[in-house]
Amino acid sequence: MSTHDFVAIGLGPFNLGLACLAEPIAELDGVFLEARPGFAWHPGMMLDSVTLQTPFIADLVTLADPTSPYSFLNYLKEIGRLYPFYIRESFYQLRAEYDAYCRWAAARLRSVRFGHRVTSVTYDEADGHYVVRAVTGDGGETEHRAPHLVLGTGTPPYVPEACRGLGGDLVHNAGYLDAKAALQAKESITIVGSGQSAAEIYRDLLADVDTRGYRLNWVTRSPRFFPLEYTKLTLEMTSPEYVDYFHALPEDTRYRLEAEQKGLYKGIDAALINDIFDLLYAKTVGGPIPTRLLTCTELREAAYDVGRGEYTLGLRHVEQERDLTLVTQGLVLATGYRYEPPAFLEPVRHRIRWDRHGRFDVARNYSVDVTGRGIFLQNGAAHAHGVTSPDLGMGPYRNSWIIGQILGREHYPVEKSIAFQEFGAPEGVVA
Repeated sequence: MSTHDFVAIGLGPFNLGLACLAEPIAELDGVFLEARPGFAWHPGMMLDSVTLQTPFIADLVTLADPTSPYSFLNYLKEIGRLYPFYIRESFYQLRAEYDAYCRWAAARLRSVRFGHRVTSVTYDEADGHYVVRAVTGDGGETEHRAPHLVLGTGTPPYVPEACRGLGGDLVHNAGYLDAKAALQAKESITIVGSGQSAAEIYRDLLADVDTRGYRLNWVTRSPRFFPLEYTKLTLEMTSPEYVDYFHALPEDTRYRLEAEQKGLYKGIDAALINDIFDLLYAKTVGGPIPTRLLTCTELREAAYDVGRGEYTLGLRHVEQERDLTLVTQGLVLATGYRYEPPAFLEPVRHRIRWDRHGRFDVARNYSVDVTGRGIFLQNGAAHAHGVTSPDLGMGPYRNSWIIGQILGREHYPVEKSIAFQEFGAPEGVVA
């Protein structure tokens, strides 16, 4: 058994950033428990030449502490790639490069414990500590105690209800690369989804559609292939002022905006949309190719025929209100991720605040417990904090808040006002 100031559960980029920022603070002792044997960030989507949608300055630490030794630029310097990155003249790292950077940082941290799967969290009323129990890869058990928890378990892959328990070898985009060879051996492949992952997989499979001979379909319920909104005034919505504004709105208004604002962080990179068109254009010079893009089309039903190895998808064109059927051998669900409260929290459910929709009632300081200072949430709070919740660039900002709440004082200065625009109505008479 060990006692700490906080226990962080899960090690994605957000909790990894917290570990990097907490490491140099002598009076702050935290431990980070991760079930996997090592750091891995979307390994099933490490496609060649694919970049992040956020600039390199949105790394684990820089926007909180530009002097940190855990910055992306320091990583490049240490591995001898700083000048090549400079000459490349792009703000956007390769996705594989970002993953390598995170693994580099994780390997240097003394507070990280890989191969520790948390099984339960309880609360000791006697000393006001959470008790976190975990099993290790070799079958052992550990126990860690702390007055604070930080939840960073991430958002698991979402499978539409129509496809749950369907059978066959359908794959979520999270496992695409491992399934790619088997998919390309089929006569037909269908991608269901609307965002960046769906577009990246379609582009990847489109490259071989004529040489490998499969039929390739992309089904999206969106009315068009929406580009990610990345204009500068829109980016001001990832600002402290917008978090203040959004969090203060009525709960129903926040939920409505959460649904409406998905294009702000779930759209497709505009350059990728154009690249797909250019590739379609080039491949059709010699005549039609076996591909189909279906917009406004929603997946309603699905069935799998074991004998034929085929999926039958019941689709509905939303605007025309027409039903159609699509038969495919390969099925890729690029249907995103949804946060689910971890089962290990059940023993302390009574200590957590819940909103009327049954989700975490996340406070402005990122806490979710009844005291407002005991359990903090990474990501999973778009319904409470808007588009800033999944944004990599806001990770250091949120971690600055969490560190300040645990310490009881501000260690990393937290920006209060950076936006030119005003999100709420001004008070009084406007001159």
